Amino acid sequence: MGLAVIYTRAMLGMSAPEVQVEVNVGKGIGHFQIIGMPEATVREAKDRVRTALLNSDYEFPVGRITVNLSPAELPKQGARYDLAIALGVLLASESLPITTLDDVECYGELGLNGELRPVQGTLPSLMACQGAGRLALIPAANRQEAEFLRQPAAYVFETLMDVIAHLTGASRRELVKPGELTASLSRHGDMRDVRGQEQAKRALVLAAAGGHNILFVGPPGTGKTMLAQRMLSLLPPLSEADSLEVAAIQSISSEGFTTHHWRQRPFRSPHHSSSAAALVGGGSIPRPGEITLAHKGLLFLDELAEIPRHTLDSLREPLESGVVHISRAQQQVSYPAQFQLICALNPSPCGTFDGDIGSARATPDQILKYLSKISGPFLDRIDIQVDVPRQPEVLRLADGEQQQSPASGELCQLVSEAQALQIQRQGSLNQALKPADLLGYCGLSSDDHEFLVSAIDKFKLSHRAYHRLLRLARTIADIETSEWVLRHHLAEALSYRALDNLLNQLRNL
Repeated sequence: MGLAVIYTRAMLGMSAPEVQVEVNVGKGIGHFQIIGMPEATVREAKDRVRTALLNSDYEFPVGRITVNLSPAELPKQGARYDLAIALGVLLASESLPITTLDDVECYGELGLNGELRPVQGTLPSLMACQGAGRLALIPAANRQEAEFLRQPAAYVFETLMDVIAHLTGASRRELVKPGELTASLSRHGDMRDVRGQEQAKRALVLAAAGGHNILFVGPPGTGKTMLAQRMLSLLPPLSEADSLEVAAIQSISSEGFTTHHWRQRPFRSPHHSSSAAALVGGGSIPRPGEITLAHKGLLFLDELAEIPRHTLDSLREPLESGVVHISRAQQQVSYPAQFQLICALNPSPCGTFDGDIGSARATPDQILKYLSKISGPFLDRIDIQVDVPRQPEVLRLADGEQQQSPASGELCQLVSEAQALQIQRQGSLNQALKPADLLGYCGLSSDDHEFLVSAIDKFKLSHRAYHRLLRLARTIADIETSEWVLRHHLAEALSYRALDNLLNQLRNL
């Protein structure tokens, strides 16, 4: 009887800190104890491990078994430690004819029959394992995550007996080879599917080119959701580095990730009744929210005015910083949240208001109260607000006339060229430009600067809106391959303030 040390990893946000599973089997009355800040699911491992060993034709040692998960101050949850604990018990009780497992790490849940079951967060653990110069022993169901690694670093197994046969040399396994990762892009329809709405289409192209947040304002059935879904068809595929980051995020979520999603941008569309914790992330054991699952992709919020105000305001800081920090009593974690926000709302609770107060069944005060659910600071973070009105004349167009509008493939090429220009010039998209850099990249003549300041003062916009208008004008200039930001670029950027204009009109009635 003796001491064994097995390496594994915890799941803490996006990181995978190393955990040493120290197992000591000593003399005394039979007792099995797990220490080192385990949660309930970890403490339950002793019953899973005991039964799995017995059903795998191994005798469970009689004596005092103490399992310490080190470092003790790191919270541990989940069943990912089962395999490491089982191997530690066999090694400490000298049931395995080997002396050490210092060169491997183990992750996996054990079924009562000895079956290895998948665990969340395997990809971040594998990346950290590879960085530490070790190899990993993982369940076969996590094979796809091992295939993301460009250098082989994992063995996969179906049962505990397979793991033991590999370690003892009775039946050696081969390392999982890197998989063939080919982009299989999902276009979510074509822009030609949307009849009319040329201004909204133009705004969508600008939002895609510069990474700007966008809000569609219009009555029901005018194409707001259809436009939002087709945003994906305008964006170039993710780079390999960004796609790996997205895969790591989805690995720690409950949904998982497959190679079929390689280089696809995520599109998240939570229901308007979702809580702030569901959007931002949280829980007693912090988990990523919708904004993290939309990292490097799109977050679509439909029925914006129906979402509670405090829920929307919880997005304000992540929209600025691109990261969300979640603090709980036992741990603090950070998740990336660089997402592009697309919103849609009806401008009235009655659903019939289309900009003309005579078309509404609600009074101006009722409409103003309805729209005031959205706070000014939140609206400030939306660069483009565009009307999506009813257009009955479009229905009279023949199909041949409608096909004259550009397809998504053509517009995607335009967006890609504008983004390449921005990356070459400043190393980021225009939406990410810092205020200190705006003067250098968005320099205006004195007359144009006075024009913009006068407009800001007239419409009572904030300093943040001033900076966002400059970024949007820079994107409009990039679409036109103009080196300078000119007056008509500023004028077009100012025209995309639909909700601000509507609120001002209602207040003046």
